Amino acid sequence: MSDDIIYEIGLTLLPGIGDVVGKRFVSYCGSVKAIFEQDRKSLEKINGIRKSTVDAICSKEVLKRAEEEVRFMEKNDIRPLFYQYPDYPQRLLNCDDAPMMLYYKGNADLNAEKVVAIVGTRNITEYGCANCMKLVEDLVDDNVLIVSGLAYGVDTEAHTIAVKNDIPTVGVLGCGLQTIYPSTNKTLASRMVQNGGLLTECISGTQPDRENFPRRNRIIAGMADAVVVIESALKGGSLITAELANSYNRDVFAFPGRVSDIFSQGCNYLIRTNRASLIESVEDLRYVMRWDKKAKKEIQTQFFRQLTSEEKAIMDCFGEETVVALDDMIVKTGQPTPKLAALLLTLEFDGVIKALPGKRYQKM
Repeated sequence: MSDDIIYEIGLTLLPGIGDVVGKRFVSYCGSVKAIFEQDRKSLEKINGIRKSTVDAICSKEVLKRAEEEVRFMEKNDIRPLFYQYPDYPQRLLNCDDAPMMLYYKGNADLNAEKVVAIVGTRNITEYGCANCMKLVEDLVDDNVLIVSGLAYGVDTEAHTIAVKNDIPTVGVLGCGLQTIYPSTNKTLASRMVQNGGLLTECISGTQPDRENFPRRNRIIAGMADAVVVIESALKGGSLITAELANSYNRDVFAFPGRVSDIFSQGCNYLIRTNRASLIESVEDLRYVMRWDKKAKKEIQTQFFRQLTSEEKAIMDCFGEETVVALDDMIVKTGQPTPKLAALLLTLEFDGVIKALPGKRYQKM
């Protein structure tokens, strides 16, 4: 764990400090530890800071609770993922309201090349089961990470099929890792940890209260390249996740259904209002996401010309990595964003790089 883990957890426990303000607070003070090293007068000079926040920082009570959490993590083989850690889900960093801290138990790569979130109603029908099973089974050879919420219905179905087919799958929880909710999924969760994992932003002791689940949904939407809605009524968490995914510029897909089916109405609505692409099979997902293997074979990298100095500077950003975020390129190249975007488009047309969801680029 980081030497600053106590301060990192403590920051998330401060009253009046949410994920957006917390990150700005770190930037303002220079580091997480520096926040707790400020004296009261210095803290009170910070524009907009609440008295309750200043009191909490000065009392250091949150750090005592953070020490308890570290002991809990060590005992239960749980990893903290602060937003500044390299193994934090990098796709989430493109979302302003991404959690400052995540708690993770498992071994799946949260920054896998392809991440698909599968969501839907708790009241899954035979039609939904069939579509979910076919989709997940057909993704066996695509090297994907399946993400869902470990809830009843579609979530449980997606995780279960992924486990049966040795596809890494991660469940995002709306409670602390001391609890598996629903409890009927304890055995499934145990198997997921062996080839996947469990992820939450909630500190231990947090119960699966209703208000936690919409927040949980933003993590599911933000860490995925694509969100697939299997079945959904006109209201519910699945539509919230789809709306969040759209706000994060993620691709959303929905299986259509009969107009008379209650749990297809949400999917039909998403498709009708252009909030989701219609999906009938994995081929639709591969086509829209540009994962189609035939399409890949048709791409021929045009190395017949020499890279310009500006293009070479972009390619140097990759180093040993195959995927780099746009924000990192802006910092490393020093190029204005419009100019960099034009250069990236040229390189993409020539097959040198490939644009990925979440403002990331892959070296071909």
